[in-house]
Amino acid sequence: MVQTNWVKNELERKHPHLTISVEAMATQGDKILDVALAKIGDKGLFTKELEAQMLIGRAEIAVHSLKDLPTNLPKGLMLGCITEREDPADALAVNQKNEKYQLDTLPNGSVVGTSSLRRLAQLRNKYPDLIFKDVRGNVITRLEKLDAGEYDCLILAAAGLKRLGFGNRIHQIIPSEVSLHAVGQGALGIECIEGRPEVLDVIKSLEHKQTSVRCLAERSLLRELEGGCQVPIGVNTKIDSGELILTGMVASLDGKRLIKDEKRGPINSAESIGIELAHALKSQGAEEILQEIFDSVRPEV
Repeated sequence: MVQTNWVKNELERKHPHLTISVEAMATQGDKILDVALAKIGDKGLFTKELEAQMLIGRAEIAVHSLKDLPTNLPKGLMLGCITEREDPADALAVNQKNEKYQLDTLPNGSVVGTSSLRRLAQLRNKYPDLIFKDVRGNVITRLEKLDAGEYDCLILAAAGLKRLGFGNRIHQIIPSEVSLHAVGQGALGIECIEGRPEVLDVIKSLEHKQTSVRCLAERSLLRELEGGCQVPIGVNTKIDSGELILTGMVASLDGKRLIKDEKRGPINSAESIGIELAHALKSQGAEEILQEIFDSVRPEV
């Protein structure tokens, strides 16, 4: 809702003649909090209910954390705009008794909370002596569980903490050498109905070109690897002197196998760079790792 209201206010500021109403609703991912995300499926886990409202004509746009938006959208819908990215990095939050530690100095056996297989796999690769425990709920709920002593620390998106006013809980920004972030992390995606140029023209006023280029490359990589938001695929993108540099990673859940590679090229070839990197990762064994993960975490019915 914080993100949606930001989009509403920005659109009304840029288009004073517009009046935008917000229809709030909970998605499946918001409702099911007692099962690990990977076990309930990830295709549209946080988006399907919102998309249904657009397809029946009750809404013109939907605002998503881009990392939650599947790379293949339902027929009749499109990704109309990608907004300027907040810090895409993962962040460490700790409770009071652990304030003296950084991620690499946590005592062996410390309990780390995360619901992300991507974070889990990368951190197991770097810190095999830590204990990892699933954590669900909104950010406030997770922080309450942390402060109650259920976890020694949490790994959360820096962008989410900052947007919700919890930037002071960021104890450490985790370097990309340790944890590559999720595809689209830190950016907002505005989804809309195809064939409505008057709507597209309005939301395009919030488009941020560099963020869009970076995220389209990341989403292209994810699409080509046929991965969802709940698989251990991590990325990092940079633009340097007109060149796009895309780093990608695929890891096994136990963290023992981790494949990482990098591709670069002109920014107007963003999606091609993503496809090229996906093929490079596949040639090094990424497909086998991902298939093993899909088989081990098939959604419960």
